[in-house]
Amino acid sequence: MKFAFPLPHMMEIKATLQPWELAVTGPDQLRLAQKAEEMGYAMVAVPEHLAVPPNHFAFSGRFFLHSTVAQAALAGATKTIRINSSVTILPLQNPITMAKGLATADWMSGGRMTVTFGLGSLQEEFEYFGVPWAERGAIADEYLEAIVALWTQDTPTFEGKYVSFKDIGFDPKPVQKPHLPIWMGGDSPPALRRAARFADGWICSYKTKAEEIPERLDYMKSQPTWRERPFDVMFGIGAGRMTDDHAPTNDPRSRAGMSAQELVDRIGEIRDYGATYTGVPIPQVPDAEAYIDYAQWVMEEIAAKV
Repeated sequence: MKFAFPLPHMMEIKATLQPWELAVTGPDQLRLAQKAEEMGYAMVAVPEHLAVPPNHFAFSGRFFLHSTVAQAALAGATKTIRINSSVTILPLQNPITMAKGLATADWMSGGRMTVTFGLGSLQEEFEYFGVPWAERGAIADEYLEAIVALWTQDTPTFEGKYVSFKDIGFDPKPVQKPHLPIWMGGDSPPALRRAARFADGWICSYKTKAEEIPERLDYMKSQPTWRERPFDVMFGIGAGRMTDDHAPTNDPRSRAGMSAQELVDRIGEIRDYGATYTGVPIPQVPDAEAYIDYAQWVMEEIAAKV
């Protein structure tokens, strides 16, 4: 089991935010990522929304980073830790620009980028970009094909409804081969089919219960597009603390501040269900320095036992 380090102040969602996180700045986040790397964490990940509709301020807040830009900054501040997103909203991105940004970050970081793509959850956000909500699945499928073509073909060519190009120059390619890992987010059957076809990993949504992971994996592996390969599954301990709309829940198995034995038992359960990555929720501590101490405790007392 590998551990992701939850960077503080990635979002200002009331269900998960600790008050001290509001004082954490961008430079603080870069320093914390360096500390996470030193402590042996395997990954950090950046969530994304680009324009939050007003009717979602109450639960979601308004603070989200552009995932790819933040990933590049985090890579520049670190040396070995893997940098992921959680999740990048694919239908709202130009696929050529998206592929170029991620390939550039992978090149500059020496091959440490992963990207988790999702379809987005806020219909109004799509309206701001003029992207048809009802077509987001078809757009995502086509964009994924185009991005893979850009990353793997010498002079890429792709012809589709939403994007087309022919014999273009597109270098540098990602350092990782055949390309940087693509993960998928989402719990719906189309999302799982997309993961089966395109992905090297899957981040469980807030809807997914840990005990449902084997069923979801079986469904993916039953698809005609599935091919055998290493496949990661990320299930964070805190996944059950909120709904898809970021409203709080009261799942006792997802709360922050669980005891060492509770965490060992819960992470052992998650591992046995098929997860390969997890993360421990940010606890109720007074400040970032106390959080560093807690994160070190997690690696020494929890990770070492699972």
